[in-house]
Amino acid sequence: MRVEIAMNGAFNSETIGVFLAVLDSGSFSAAARQLGRVPSAVSMAIANLEAELALELFDRSGREPKPTAHARALEPQARLLLGQLQQLNTQALELSQGLETRLTLVIAPELQTAPWVEPLRILAQEYPLLEIQIITAPQTDALQLLHTGNAQLALVFERPAADGRENFQEVGREALVAVIARTHPLLAEIPSTGTINDSQLRPVRQVMVGSRSPADRTSTTDNFCIASEHYWRVDQPEVALQLVLAELGWAWLPRACVQPYINGRMLVELPIENFTNGEELWIDLVWSRERPLGLGAQRVVELMAEQYRNSR
Repeated sequence: MRVEIAMNGAFNSETIGVFLAVLDSGSFSAAARQLGRVPSAVSMAIANLEAELALELFDRSGREPKPTAHARALEPQARLLLGQLQQLNTQALELSQGLETRLTLVIAPELQTAPWVEPLRILAQEYPLLEIQIITAPQTDALQLLHTGNAQLALVFERPAADGRENFQEVGREALVAVIARTHPLLAEIPSTGTINDSQLRPVRQVMVGSRSPADRTSTTDNFCIASEHYWRVDQPEVALQLVLAELGWAWLPRACVQPYINGRMLVELPIENFTNGEELWIDLVWSRERPLGLGAQRVVELMAEQYRNSR
């Protein structure tokens, strides 16, 4: 029982560091130089560790101490523990300096193909212990999550009017195009001019990507779209795409999402005579003025802004 109690306190951050320094350097004197100590202090620390463990860790019969089988058996766990201690100290320091315990980024579903992954890859390298949560939600819902404190950052399209509660950084542009199935009956009505007008389009069902809330009737594209008299609402562009392919309506969708289907002659861009198809919108990274950003969120803003500047 006496030995068991002693062993419980044998290893700590200091003794692990000395033990591994001797293993890595091959001698007490070299370990002492590495640790900034005198050789006798290192030798004494190892001797005390051996006494507490009741194990011989180094064979001192030769010119330099040689690790025993016991030392090699303990080495993997010692390295693991030292790494965990270093991570713990680093995380504690980062938290004291303002790093979030978790960073939540909410992304409008039309922007899933936007270049937001690379900044997070860099962030993960700089703050490997930071927990990151990614949520996709229609733009109105995304901003609601931001304002209620359930997300620190929102990647959304430009808004029609400034909101005094928000700060933002422009981080890119995305083109939205009005598309319809190539086999849709509407296309048979196109006259010799090759275009259609408002009156022809309004009776055709529009599929709109918008909020999940029945009380919120807005859509990402409400600011510039020609609204039909009848519409269906979905919260994901992939769902809207499937409905359009099934000839159930037309929709404004990200070019990156629909271009393969246009190339494959399954969809066409609506030839609207009095409205430019292929509207480009700014992409904004938004955060709340009411809550200070942590280190992780600040870094994401910097990285995405830098990425956009470089791309231009």
